Amino acid sequence: MTEQDTTCRGGRPGGWTTRRWLLVGVSVALVVLVVLGAFGLWAMNRATSITRDLVDTRSPSLTNSIRLETALVNQETGIRGYGLTGQREFLQPYRQGLADQKTAVDRLRELLAHNPQRRSDLESVVARSQEWQRRFAGPIATAPAGAPVPVASERATEGKAAFDRLRAAMTAQQDHLRDDRTTAVRDLARAEDLRDRVLMAIAVVIALLAVLIFEGLRRGITGPLSRLGADARTVTRGNSGRPITATGPADLRGLGADLESMRRRLADEIASSEQARHQLDAQAADLKRSNIELEQFAYVASHDLQEPLRKVASFTQLLQRRYAGQIDDRADQYIAFAADGATRMQFLINDLLAFSRVGRLHSEYQPADLNAVVDQALDNLSVAIEESGATITRDQLPELTGDITQLGMLWQNLISNAVKFRHPDRAPAIHIGATPEGDQWRFTVTDNGIGIDPEFADHIFVIFHRLHTKDTYPGSGIGLALCKKVVEFHGGTITLDPTHTAGTRITFTLPTTPPADDPISSTSV
Repeated sequence: MTEQDTTCRGGRPGGWTTRRWLLVGVSVALVVLVVLGAFGLWAMNRATSITRDLVDTRSPSLTNSIRLETALVNQETGIRGYGLTGQREFLQPYRQGLADQKTAVDRLRELLAHNPQRRSDLESVVARSQEWQRRFAGPIATAPAGAPVPVASERATEGKAAFDRLRAAMTAQQDHLRDDRTTAVRDLARAEDLRDRVLMAIAVVIALLAVLIFEGLRRGITGPLSRLGADARTVTRGNSGRPITATGPADLRGLGADLESMRRRLADEIASSEQARHQLDAQAADLKRSNIELEQFAYVASHDLQEPLRKVASFTQLLQRRYAGQIDDRADQYIAFAADGATRMQFLINDLLAFSRVGRLHSEYQPADLNAVVDQALDNLSVAIEESGATITRDQLPELTGDITQLGMLWQNLISNAVKFRHPDRAPAIHIGATPEGDQWRFTVTDNGIGIDPEFADHIFVIFHRLHTKDTYPGSGIGLALCKKVVEFHGGTITLDPTHTAGTRITFTLPTTPPADDPISSTSV
């Protein structure tokens, strides 16, 4: 057989499917069970029919024949006694025998209605009984009582001969009925034996069918499915190089072929993704090294700029103090520009140093009472708060685990911004809120200042991004970027609440315990 012979159209494996195997198997089993059931039903019906014939016809026929004989014997006894004595008491058994005879004959005729031979025996008995009654019993029974009946003596020999013929007919009838009953009992025993054998054969066949069905299901369905499932589980556990083989019906083999095709694609994708992961790991390592180098560069550059910038600022300030008013106004203006630029450069470098330290250098995590942290920030900003007339309220703040120094920078920058960007027509009113959310806390810093347009919600957290000129609101544009870096370093998020329009509301989250595996928190001081 060629490979083409074993496959169906569309590349699917050829042969019988599970459905076809089950359909054929169930059909064959049903046919066998129906045949055996019909044969068993026939055997049971035959045994029941013979039993019914034996119980309803054979045995009652023999019993009523004996009753008929008893009734005739009673008649003969009564007639003989009455004929010898003439006493009427002897007629009572005779009359009762007549009634019993009629009952037994009627019952026998009913029972033997479909048996011509036994009905002929019955009619022979009835005919001989009528002859005996007509020739002997009837004349004696009608004779007057009180004295022996002469007819009894005269016809004694004839009456005896007639009753002997009647007895012989009854004996023949009973022998025939007994033979019929014996034959019925023998047939019943054979029918019951056949029924038992058939039922036993049905039980054996059912057991064999069950074994065959179980074995067929095991070999054709459950076994292949188990092996297929084992191969699939092996692949899901990571061994994508192991091939999936399927046996059994065509549809299971088709399923195995589909799984094997999927395994191959998965293996190819895993190999491709593994290669991509190695590339990403290499790029991530390069990026991490580049970030470290950039941070170190920023720190070193900022640190190394401090000394020459300090000299520039010092000498420009000396020039401003010593030569102010001695040169023309344009020279004084230039010196003032130089001194202001040097001062702002010092502030910018200090802010850059602080920004670069977040995530690179930090204290050990420790329990931090945010109430105390906020109190320290308010104390640092006491002069600005007093000059602006700001009112600051707050909820009861929790105790979290984190870097106390960086948390202080976070709160100080947020409160400082709320004070700095106040509305010119009203004193600042600032509220600090705290709400628990599962295993983290959500904090809000709300003010009634000039507010921030929601379209700048993302830009305000970008370093050096300013919404106002330095002349309107002084600063370096690093504050909110530093806040975002501190919050993310502690495993939280920070956003602008666009629904608050009467000022500005900054909302951020902090977990109760910062993530232990934060890749940034690798250097401590």
